[in-house]
Amino acid sequence: MSNQRELWDREAAQSYDTPGEGMFSPGVIGPTVEVLTQLAAGGPAVEFAIGTGRIAIPLADAGVAVSGIELSHAMIARLREKVEEGRIPVVQGDMAEALAGTGFSLAFLAFNTIANLLTQDDQVRCFQNAARHLAPGGRFVVELWVPQLRSLPPGHGATVEISEPGYLLIDTYDVVQQHVISHHVRFGPELSDGGAARIGRTPHRYVWPAELDLMARLAGFVRESRWADWDRSPFTDQSRSHVTVYRLGAD
Repeated sequence: MSNQRELWDREAAQSYDTPGEGMFSPGVIGPTVEVLTQLAAGGPAVEFAIGTGRIAIPLADAGVAVSGIELSHAMIARLREKVEEGRIPVVQGDMAEALAGTGFSLAFLAFNTIANLLTQDDQVRCFQNAARHLAPGGRFVVELWVPQLRSLPPGHGATVEISEPGYLLIDTYDVVQQHVISHHVRFGPELSDGGAARIGRTPHRYVWPAELDLMARLAGFVRESRWADWDRSPFTDQSRSHVTVYRLGAD
C-alpha cells in the first residue's frame, strides 16, 4: 500500500477539494448523505478511506456519529483543517486491516475507493474488515463504477472517459490483472506554469458487480439493494456505476 500512500501526498490533498463543483456539488453530496443517514438508522457510521471529509463532514452535520479510516497522513491533515478529532475521529491505516472500533450500524466506501486496493485478496480483506466493525445486522455500502470494457476497440487497451475543455481522462486496461490506470491530463492557460499539460495517474483494480457480491458473501454479508446511483434509480445493463448495500448476517 506504500504506493497509494505516496500517491495521496500533500499536493494531492490540497488540490482534492472542489467546493460546490464536481463530486463536491450539492447534487452529488446531498443524495449520498440522505441515503447514508437513513441506512445508519440512528447508529454510528465508519467511513473507509475518509479522505478530506467530503461525505463524513456533511454526514456528521446531519446528526450521524462518524468515524474514519484513512491511509494518507496528508488527507487526514487536510480533514483536520476543517473539523476536530473529537468530532470525527480517524485512524491512520490501511482500510483492509485498520480497526476504528466495533458495533457500528453502518460502514461505507464512497466514490470507487475499494478499487484503490490493487489485489483481489486485499479487496476481500476489506469486506472482512467491514464485518469486524459492524454490529450484527449492520450494513456495508460500496459505491463503485462498472468497468467499461465494452468500450474498448478491438486491439486497443484504452478508453477516453472524459473529454472537455482543459481536461482529458483516459483509462488504460490490463484485462488479465483487472487493473486500470486513469490518466488525468489537465491543460490550458489557467495553469500556473503557463499552460503546459500536466498528467496525473491513479491505479485501480476494477471489480465486476458479481465479483463484489461474492466477496461480500465470503465475509458474511448478503446483498440487500443495488442502485445505479444514490438517487436509488434502477441498476441496469447500461449503468456505468452502482451503489450496493450489504447487510451483515446475525452470526
